Amino acid sequence: MATPIIIDAHQHFWDPDKGDYGWLSGPFAPIRRVFAPDDLRPALQCHSVTGTVLVQTWNDLGETRDFLRAAAATDFVAGVVGWVDLTDPKVGDTLAELKAAPEGRWLVGIRHLIHEEADPNWLLRDDVRRGLRAVADAGLVYDLVPKLPHLPAALRTVADFPDLRFVLDHIAKPDIKGGGFEPWAALMRGFAQHRDHVWCKLSGMITEADWERWSPEDLKPYVAEALRIFGVNRCMFGTDWPVCLIAGSYGQVVRALRSCLEPLTEAEQTQIFGRSAIEAYRLPSLYD
Repeated sequence: MATPIIIDAHQHFWDPDKGDYGWLSGPFAPIRRVFAPDDLRPALQCHSVTGTVLVQTWNDLGETRDFLRAAAATDFVAGVVGWVDLTDPKVGDTLAELKAAPEGRWLVGIRHLIHEEADPNWLLRDDVRRGLRAVADAGLVYDLVPKLPHLPAALRTVADFPDLRFVLDHIAKPDIKGGGFEPWAALMRGFAQHRDHVWCKLSGMITEADWERWSPEDLKPYVAEALRIFGVNRCMFGTDWPVCLIAGSYGQVVRALRSCLEPLTEAEQTQIFGRSAIEAYRLPSLYD
């Protein structure tokens, strides 16, 4: 039997001196340093992770180009979720340029840090919606990274763009530490009718829990609810490395999700740990 493909669908690289990383201060100061492919490689090998999806860290087109070059030069990066200015009238041209570059085959999705937007309805702006149409026309995924106030706009957006594949990052960042299950679950259930084109990353959870005292038991209700809403075929594994390191190791993240998924069959776990990301992002290096 072939070894199952495992895809970490959400990881980052960064150099805090080359981007807008003001948030890497205070409690996040321990991870204010360069994180590059060789920093991640040992953890991937230890946990038999086949490949990763490299995700944008700040709203900058230069980073997108850098990440595409990094993907072309890194054996384990299977795809890049980058950033473009959705409000730019020429965003379609920008996407075409990125895809036409020698390393453009690694561009699989686009993301904007909507959870940092003061306007919870940012996604509903006419210029943003024009940009989302361009993402759909380019055949790319759009990654949503909302917090609770942004979820109503996210729900309307996925309803209005049935031909655009969406991936919901970090199960929409619920307040696990504060026990915010019900407000989160009530809104999340709205995605159930759209799961033909919406996937959910079971990622980023330990940093929403108590950094010092979290356990897999804290995460299990949220994972179980996500599975009920999206189904096994629309949920995928991600670590949010190196952000996760503020609350736990790479291995702790992997083991915590495996604990949450214990009731599932081996085939269902294989789907979540690999196939879902391949199918959502149509990862080029794994289809060739």
